[in-house]
Amino acid sequence: MPAYENQNMKKLRLVLGDQLNQQHSWFKNVNDDTIYLMAEMRQETDYVKHHIQKVVCFFTAMRAFCETLSNEGHQFIYMRITDNENPQDLEKLIETHITQVGAKKFEYQLPDEYRLDEQLKRICTKLSIETAAVDTEHFYTERYELRDFFKGKKQLIMESFYRMMRKKHDIMMVNDQPDGGKWNYDHSNRKKWTGNPEIPNELNFEKDISELISEIESAGIKTFGKVNQEKFNWPTTREECLKVLRFFCEKLLLHFGDFQDALHTDQKFLFHSRLSFAMNSKILTPKEVVDTVLEYYYEHSDDIAISQVEGFIRQILGWREYMRGVYWKEMPEYKKLNKLDNTNSIPNFFWTGETKMNCLKHALNQSLEESYAHHIQRLMIIGNYALLTQLHPDEVDEWYLGVYIDAIEWVEITNTRGMSQFADGGIVATKPYVSSANYINKMGNYCKECHYKHAKKTGEDACPFNALYWNFLDDKKDYFKNNQRMSMMLNLLGKKDAKELHELKERAQMVISNPDMF
Repeated sequence: MPAYENQNMKKLRLVLGDQLNQQHSWFKNVNDDTIYLMAEMRQETDYVKHHIQKVVCFFTAMRAFCETLSNEGHQFIYMRITDNENPQDLEKLIETHITQVGAKKFEYQLPDEYRLDEQLKRICTKLSIETAAVDTEHFYTERYELRDFFKGKKQLIMESFYRMMRKKHDIMMVNDQPDGGKWNYDHSNRKKWTGNPEIPNELNFEKDISELISEIESAGIKTFGKVNQEKFNWPTTREECLKVLRFFCEKLLLHFGDFQDALHTDQKFLFHSRLSFAMNSKILTPKEVVDTVLEYYYEHSDDIAISQVEGFIRQILGWREYMRGVYWKEMPEYKKLNKLDNTNSIPNFFWTGETKMNCLKHALNQSLEESYAHHIQRLMIIGNYALLTQLHPDEVDEWYLGVYIDAIEWVEITNTRGMSQFADGGIVATKPYVSSANYINKMGNYCKECHYKHAKKTGEDACPFNALYWNFLDDKKDYFKNNQRMSMMLNLLGKKDAKELHELKERAQMVISNPDMF
């Protein structure tokens, strides 16, 4: 722990591990009366079991952030996970260092997780010095902007929010109309990748993290998943993250929109940017990502179709800001929602990747190996299976929050409990995102070499997704009977031959009861 050379320092500022914004106004000027406090804590590594790469990525990024700003003259107290003086608890950390530096004021940036927001508010009520909370200066929206936008409306329709955001921030607009004449090019973003166009090799950072791995192990942190200690390849500095952004613009944007929903056994990342950690840790802001992508697009609009860039902008300006707004509008009750009353336990193969279902095998193993999967793998493979087998949303939340390198509760829980598992009863999505094997086969080649046949509904070699799909519709038909977007599927269910439906449900119950056999 550093010595306090200047005992006249009066202000202590806390920086959390996902607040790594070097461009924040806090850091515009170097102030001798300000000390910044950061810590790697068991409080944060242990609230769920995390993927080893996620812990490594956050610790590495935090250390780089502290080093960069310290070199600029800012004064930091940084506690590593193995420091003997590290209390591993936020309240003790703050109280101890307020006393040690003789701080007269404590400041923090507003957390993006409800639990930390409540904890910091409680801590501040106990402090005898002045306290203040400031904005992270990261998002396009204020915390409750979505709540206010939808006030008095029955449904939170993302598309209307997205259009408001486009207009408000003048993004891809021409004379108050959408550039290209359409707001949304989603129907152009569903192509199947079959080997062409060629996908460029990803950037290689290949950092040696063996020393940090040793620290994590000696601290007793329980993790899961795989990691290459000599060639850790996630960007964790601002310079590296900006390189990834430039690489996306120059090499991937050209085909991003076309294949953003595609699935392929030979390609883990396809044309996805892999900028989610950079943004969710706040190393990069959504505005600089959007501005950079749009600047590149307009400079190369003769070569890049508007559908490629709009699909990317929609994910950030629309979906990401929308999910954060839903989180702050609905928490803390949101975390307890289980409208479909699903209670089954998560299968063992979610932790091992050992299953005969090829789509799940690839999506799960990629998640365990890379701490990353793109949105269709998360939603329509893993999430689809979780909902069809009626897993408890608490267990699904915990798995998603732990496994993915970019998973922070504000973005994870709304995507998982909301869009993926429909546990919120339709706050985020107007219908559950479930499908049979037909969709999976349509979007990629996962079905091609599978143990099961995607076209078969019953029998030992029939794809489990088919029986699970019809069983789910039958089990939940009373819940969805008044949902207009489910009417076609429920009509088809009603026309099913009783014998066939019985066989489908029998097959589905076998899968649900014995998941690790499949």
